[in-house]
Amino acid sequence: MLIVYNTLSRSKEEFKPIRGRRVNMFVCGQTVYDDAHLGHAKNYINFDVIARWLRYSGYELKYVQNITDVDDKIIKRAAEEGTDPIALARKFEARFMEDMDAIGVKKNVDQYPRSHDYIDEMRSQIQLLLDKGYAYCIDNDVYYDVSKFADYTKLSGMRIEELEKHRIEPREGKRNSYDFALWKGAKESEPSWSITLSVNGKEEKFNGRPGWHIEDTAITHAIFGKQYDLHGGAIELIFPHHTNEIAQAEAAFGEKPFVKYWMHSGIMLLKGEKMSKSLKNFIRIRELLRKFDSEALRVLVLSTHYRKDFGYSEDLMKKASARINYMYASFSIFYNMKEVKSAETCAEADSVIRELNAEFKEAMDDDFNTPLALGKLASAIEKLRTYAETNQEIGDHAKAAAVQGILSVSGVLGLLEKGTYKERLPEGAARLIKEREKLRSDKEFKEADAIRERLKSEHSISIEDSEYGTIWYKAQ
Repeated sequence: MLIVYNTLSRSKEEFKPIRGRRVNMFVCGQTVYDDAHLGHAKNYINFDVIARWLRYSGYELKYVQNITDVDDKIIKRAAEEGTDPIALARKFEARFMEDMDAIGVKKNVDQYPRSHDYIDEMRSQIQLLLDKGYAYCIDNDVYYDVSKFADYTKLSGMRIEELEKHRIEPREGKRNSYDFALWKGAKESEPSWSITLSVNGKEEKFNGRPGWHIEDTAITHAIFGKQYDLHGGAIELIFPHHTNEIAQAEAAFGEKPFVKYWMHSGIMLLKGEKMSKSLKNFIRIRELLRKFDSEALRVLVLSTHYRKDFGYSEDLMKKASARINYMYASFSIFYNMKEVKSAETCAEADSVIRELNAEFKEAMDDDFNTPLALGKLASAIEKLRTYAETNQEIGDHAKAAAVQGILSVSGVLGLLEKGTYKERLPEGAARLIKEREKLRSDKEFKEADAIRERLKSEHSISIEDSEYGTIWYKAQ
């Protein structure tokens, strides 16, 4: 039984998709006016693993993540650089896709729809809201009347009085200060589209661009229909963005709930503050990947539950790097263990994989508990390494089954995907590494250092001692 935390009910619930084993999932994507940073990476890695687990568990998943290419931030950045907003958006969209590919996310998203490709769908939804009395016009702008939607704060849990404190768009003539824009009238030099709306029985032209919130509900309605299973995003999107999505969709289409399960990931902090471009407090993904491997970033992110915030530091990043490198080194020792032709099973290896499968499933089915799941994977790899170090050989069928068992589970987390574990230690090097580890545990450091030098001179192997254990590399 898969259990997920639903922000809408503020509780854990059994996951029961609307259409049996078919799952439609939408995650708020990138506004492409600059490069993605580590806060974005955390969010997209979190939902990438959720998508992988759903598919691993036998669900037929359609995963959609939008690209916001019409937005105030894009227009502002383009004006600063003296370039066309659409050209700027295309540039940073391409760079975003490179980043998502680099961290193993892009391949698991089925569709990246662009906002401006859904202007007709936005027009249709705005017309529905006008017809049903939820929207009103001020000149060339169209606003949503929040007071008409009784359940407006059901996702955020906020009181109506609190709304005025948050991201209010000033505009003379608004019925309520917290009403939000569905359509914004055109301004000079900004990208714009012309739509026709029927207002009080009269056809009128509205030249402008969509508001931010209408983009997502237009996209999901076009792709999924009136109602779908799972909507994900960072926790700061609960209000106003996701709150406004619900108000728009449920008022326009009449289906409640618009989304059955709302899932929100915690934020990444840097120096005690939210990682944010507006605060100039961020590290770009591509900057980090110049120093660290992408799977080390995954280990860092997955070491904390997706719903929790955590603070980034380079020290934590180094520890995550050591952890994934140790997993690779340990798995390599088992993977390259001497094998013999045999159809027999291996009781010890089989037991490790059975236990891993059961415990990993238990962790992931409990609201995607990746810290626990990661620990179970690391422990299983350690046990297989110990088996390899204490046995001369293993049957080829038994080894293949254990290797497949590890890779199947690690693939859910996006780890051990690089294949470097296939690199075999030189003859005798594994024995020396094990001997050195014993000397270190016995505090015979001089003798251990001598073996370190011997590994380097005789086998071209460099050694790194981490809190997880010994990591080896081919000497450069």
